[in-house]
Amino acid sequence: MEKEHQIFGIRAIIEAIQAGKEVDKVFIQKEISGELMKDLMKVMKRANINFSYVPVEKLNRLTPNNHQGAVATISPIGFIDLEHLVESTIESGAKPLFLILDQISDARNFGAIIRTAECTGVNGIIVQKAGSAPVNGDTVKTSAGAVFNVPICKVEHIKDAIFYLQGSGIKTVAATEKTDSNIYDLSLNEPVAIIMGSEDRGINPSVLKIVDEKAKLPMFGSIGSLNVSVACGAFLYEAVRQRT
Repeated sequence: MEKEHQIFGIRAIIEAIQAGKEVDKVFIQKEISGELMKDLMKVMKRANINFSYVPVEKLNRLTPNNHQGAVATISPIGFIDLEHLVESTIESGAKPLFLILDQISDARNFGAIIRTAECTGVNGIIVQKAGSAPVNGDTVKTSAGAVFNVPICKVEHIKDAIFYLQGSGIKTVAATEKTDSNIYDLSLNEPVAIIMGSEDRGINPSVLKIVDEKAKLPMFGSIGSLNVSVACGAFLYEAVRQRT
């Protein structure tokens, strides 16, 4: 974790959150207590900040400074509002192509997906605040800097974002093996948002229930799935092929 992208100390993290800083995640020492820690928990809950409890050894690796049992990661980018992203994309005359990531948690996968998204003309990426990979040094490096070019939205709930997109005339397509439909038989030459699932469980079943279409990639080997960033690339380039 780059030093310029972290904050250590309970009071400093509270002040950063209250000042509106883009705090991606807070790491909290296990079994720590105290009034100031209670204040931090209240502030994080109000701002819906993602956090996890970790051993003190992890915090010591993150910073040699007096962290008081808490270290936060700060995003190097700003995030865009979903409504603004959709409206500005439509007003620009572009045929919307959005990407929804359902709790992809690996920063390197996230970065690789952002890089491919930039190369394929994706208008914006939508992620959920809780459970998603942070935008950190690994993300920036793996994206080859594309993270600074592709608008990224953070939303409270993926399902609400899907409902909003559908209400805006944008078809939602889930990439999942739980379908008989092939990606190459599906129309992507229209306003569309492609949904990719997490590395371990795929797309949440409750999300699959509300999407407009489901599609899978043909698989011919003995391994039943692809790395999510590779699968995402295949979907996006099929969209490019259809649109050009």
